[in-house]
Amino acid sequence: MFASTVGTPLDDHNVRGQFRVITEAAGLGKTWVPRELRHTCVSLLSAHGVPVEAIALLAGHNQTATTELVYRHQIVPALTRGAEVMDQIFG
Repeated sequence: MFASTVGTPLDDHNVRGQFRVITEAAGLGKTWVPRELRHTCVSLLSAHGVPVEAIALLAGHNQTATTELVYRHQIVPALTRGAEVMDQIFG
């Protein structure tokens, strides 16, 4: 899935290290890991009305229960609450 600049595969250690550099440069810290992108993708698809069956298929889950219980998070309430808090802080 990930390749070096010359096309050779990267191992998981290299991918995590490069991901850490990106998240730190973006001001997100260095505790993020690539698998969080998977959770975010599933949550965004869900928030935009994509049926759970289609999301499960994309994520490679055999059952929609895995998608619903482990990966799909309701992102809109979290974003709304975050915006409310930011409004209170910076009002």
